[in-house]
Amino acid sequence: MFLFFVIIDVMHKPYGPYERFIKRPQDFLCALLAIILLSPVMLITALLVRVKLGSPVIFAQERPGRDSKIFKLYKFRSMTDARDSSGELLPNEQRMTPFGKRLRSLSIDELPELFNILKGDMSFVGPRPLLVKYLPLYNEHQIRRHEVRPGLTGLAQVNGRNAITWKAKFDIDVEYVDKITFINDWKILFMTVATVFKREGITDGTVTMTAFTGNEDE
Repeated sequence: MFLFFVIIDVMHKPYGPYERFIKRPQDFLCALLAIILLSPVMLITALLVRVKLGSPVIFAQERPGRDSKIFKLYKFRSMTDARDSSGELLPNEQRMTPFGKRLRSLSIDELPELFNILKGDMSFVGPRPLLVKYLPLYNEHQIRRHEVRPGLTGLAQVNGRNAITWKAKFDIDVEYVDKITFINDWKILFMTVATVFKREGITDGTVTMTAFTGNEDE
């Protein structure tokens, strides 16, 4: 079994002083400030989620982070626990309510990830943390997206979000990993805000992007 998807053998070399010395302290301070400023929004959202979708209010799921280390990612839940006659959960599309769709389209469900940033699991900008089950499916190029902390948003999110192919998404992620700068990070953050309000790159008719199944077609 290949081990490159579990441990990245080549240590990532920071692109410059910003990535080496500034990015993490900046993430911590901005996350702390955002949590304070957005606490009323998060409180109201938590109450609405409890009333409309039930408990638990926070959805926690294991995701691979920097160097493929697993951490628990926190989000507001956006789906019900509706089940079929045999007790199995219904497909995601059937468990998604209009309220849940609005949370996702405005990215409000992502706000608890601010605590992941505060802890150091994530950064404001970086490749999005995907599912653990994808780890053995990456090729040597794609696994490089795990050389840095995953992000609340990323270069791929402002260049198509869910409307581009997996291959294109991973290529963009690695492009970001190779050149992390202060200007690019803040440009991505401002572009993210614009993308969310314009609701660009959100695929029609599906709740999430089609699952990644590997590179067999390459």
